[in-house]
Amino acid sequence: MPLLEVKNLKTYYHTLRGDVKAVDGVDFAVEKAEAMGLAGESGCGKSTIALSLLRILPKGGRIVSGNMFYKGRDLVPLEEDEVRQDIRWKEISIVFQGAMNALNPVLKVSDQIVEAITLHERGVGSEEAKERGEKLFELVGLDPSRIDNFAHEFSGGMRQRAMIAMALACNPSLLIADEPSTALDVIVAAQVLKLMKELKERLQLAMILISHDLSIIAETCDSVAIMYAGDIAEYGSIRNVFKDPVHPYTQGLIAAFPDINANRTRMESIPGSPPDLLNPPNGCKFHPRCPHVMEICRSKRPEPIVVGKNHIASCWLIGKKEHKKKG
Repeated sequence: MPLLEVKNLKTYYHTLRGDVKAVDGVDFAVEKAEAMGLAGESGCGKSTIALSLLRILPKGGRIVSGNMFYKGRDLVPLEEDEVRQDIRWKEISIVFQGAMNALNPVLKVSDQIVEAITLHERGVGSEEAKERGEKLFELVGLDPSRIDNFAHEFSGGMRQRAMIAMALACNPSLLIADEPSTALDVIVAAQVLKLMKELKERLQLAMILISHDLSIIAETCDSVAIMYAGDIAEYGSIRNVFKDPVHPYTQGLIAAFPDINANRTRMESIPGSPPDLLNPPNGCKFHPRCPHVMEICRSKRPEPIVVGKNHIASCWLIGKKEHKKKG
């Protein structure tokens, strides 16, 4: 049984103009100690999946249908008190995008870590919680004496490490990292990603890494789900998806990434823009931008098709002679 199994999850945001179909029927699974990447353009629903898993959707957001089985327990029908007490932070935690905004600027970092531990673990006192926080600081490569500092006294990389320490405060089994390298320079981002990889192996953590940077996912993850307009276009092991992409969107993303070993060529790009999720296109949502579009793509939504071992894609072109693979 997978640690996490998501089935046909649909999460919409209600607006005055109608429902924004941010996540529109996705399926994936994460095994124990596995790192899965969620990749795609901005606005495709990556962060909404994370917020759905933790049941912290903003006002107007709601899970319309589907299941999220964590250790065999469906998280969708749980009451808020059950999620807060049993799941959030204790079992599933998150490192939010933008650590400066996630940390409270008027509280010491130690107070925020202590609060997380004492709220979720009954019987743990403030002193014990602070000692655990200091050990977590040491674990993520920070001086334990800095735990009583405020967020503004840390550099960007140090704030990100502090956020990782806070996310690990209650010993979760699944860590979600939402764009962990955003706003960091290349050197610091590499250090943070290396730290997360080491923590995954040392603590046997399962991870969901959300990023639009395919190189980060290729370096850090075991599997990847390529999202487009609320759907998963392609899903499988890193090797299969990157070496043999079959969905035109995945091919476009990979072709748009520079190869330092290749000859100097003009960069490719995917024409057009992502669709309006208030009124997404009929059929395959990628068909207005697809270079291989067929008539069936405009009218009927493709179902996930097994391409090979640990490799699934949703595309009508799979198996068609006119579908020429790139890469």
